[in-house]
Amino acid sequence: MSRTVSSWILSSARNSIVLQGKGRLYSICIPNRNKIKWKLVFSKTRLHPSGSCSLDNTFSLKKAFRHTSTEEEHFSFQLSPSQINDILRAGELSHKILHLNGRNASSVLKFESNQLASNTPIEDRRSAATCLQTKGMMFGVFDGHAGSACAQAVSERLLHYIAVSLMSRQTLEEIELAVECMKPILPILQWHNHPNDVEYREITSQYFENLRVYWQHLLDLDTEPGFSLEEAMICAFKRLDSDISLEVQAPQENELMRNIALQVAFSGATACVAHIDGVHLHVANTGDCRAVLGVHEEDGTWSSLPLTRDHNAFDEFEIRRLKREHPRSEEKTLFVNDRLLGILMPSRAFGDVQLKWSKELQHSILENSCDVEALNIYQYVPPNYHTPPYLTAEPEVTYHKLRSKDKFLVIASDGLWEMLSNEKVVKLVAGHLTELNVQKPQLAFKKPVNLGYMHSLLLQRKNRGIASLDQNIATHLIRHAIGSNEYGEVDQEKLAAMLTLPEDLARMYRDDITVTVVYFNSETIENYYRNN
Repeated sequence: MSRTVSSWILSSARNSIVLQGKGRLYSICIPNRNKIKWKLVFSKTRLHPSGSCSLDNTFSLKKAFRHTSTEEEHFSFQLSPSQINDILRAGELSHKILHLNGRNASSVLKFESNQLASNTPIEDRRSAATCLQTKGMMFGVFDGHAGSACAQAVSERLLHYIAVSLMSRQTLEEIELAVECMKPILPILQWHNHPNDVEYREITSQYFENLRVYWQHLLDLDTEPGFSLEEAMICAFKRLDSDISLEVQAPQENELMRNIALQVAFSGATACVAHIDGVHLHVANTGDCRAVLGVHEEDGTWSSLPLTRDHNAFDEFEIRRLKREHPRSEEKTLFVNDRLLGILMPSRAFGDVQLKWSKELQHSILENSCDVEALNIYQYVPPNYHTPPYLTAEPEVTYHKLRSKDKFLVIASDGLWEMLSNEKVVKLVAGHLTELNVQKPQLAFKKPVNLGYMHSLLLQRKNRGIASLDQNIATHLIRHAIGSNEYGEVDQEKLAAMLTLPEDLARMYRDDITVTVVYFNSETIENYYRNN
């Protein structure tokens, strides 16, 4: 980004030039931050009213280099390479799967993940876990809107609902008996989280009780062998969204829990979750997060295989679905300016009860609540709101049987896909894999080894840029998403400008970005086909 462009960004913001926004909600639905008297702040240990703690202690994305307003007198887009790396790498997470010799080797080799905030605080969330009572691993990306509360709750709870849906009747009975006898229960998931991933600690007991009610419901069904994986994922998504809606209508133990329930229900989140068990890959998607498979073809080329559809006004299937669910008289008002009822970009999401409840129920809940404006909640009924619900959390589930040529899966929020195409993302991951393989240390040396030969090897390594290469592929993708120029190369000045954009301007140029890349173990997949 040239200095001319950098200056234009700043001047356009100060002169209130309207730019194409990335937001999901119209400005009419974005409250004035100056009115906020009480704001929920996340912490790893407890929740605080605004002012009693700092987000800097709970989410380590570096804010020291980011401006808070375009009105600052001394405004600069300058960052050193090390400062850029500090910001980009703050949310990195990687986990390599331990492989045991035998038939139970995982088809997942490792995964790498990262996040970059545009909103303050970030509204995206992510989850990764190994199923302990059933087989497989799960990976999720959750894109929040109108706040982070719903995405936070869904990221903590959804994988548990899916895992419970997959359990055998015997396992569910053992867990229920343990709870009744007040004994420790079998662990359901082994989480693989970033140290700074936050939790709703104060409301965990209620979340557990509602999960218990769900598995009791499954036991009452008295069906064996139970759900297929597709049925389990659909049932889990729908049940969690129902619980989110019911929790805000039920009496709560205290004001804090009431406030959390309100914020979760009146904000929203899209979700994309992958379940991988051997060669069996299922992806459940609600909204406009996306999952794309990287395929290494036999001729050496790479191709992308999308496993999700974006649920929005640009998808013909979604338009037809909504038209079927509502009267013909509403056909022209279902989507206005490419948004659901002129409000929301995604046409499927968790929470967002404003687009699911009747007007009367919304009024009743908000009227009996404390100062909802302080919670950043405003009652707004869009025009032509006649036959709710207009929004659903029911996912679309895709099944794919992994092949040895399927090398990786990229799951990301729409902040990445707005910047990079499916094909570009696969190309970047494939190129990164190639570079890492090239840079593995060479064990064979030409003999005799002399200083000149060693110097030549060092120069080769330096020319390949090993020192500047991101080891984490998610960071590599984020760097290219916000820093690439028209030639597809990372422009350091543009990258610095995009990272230093102040809070009142950043959202116009980029969204929160969350990326998880799962690498597959080709040897395990090949062994499956060899043995079957």
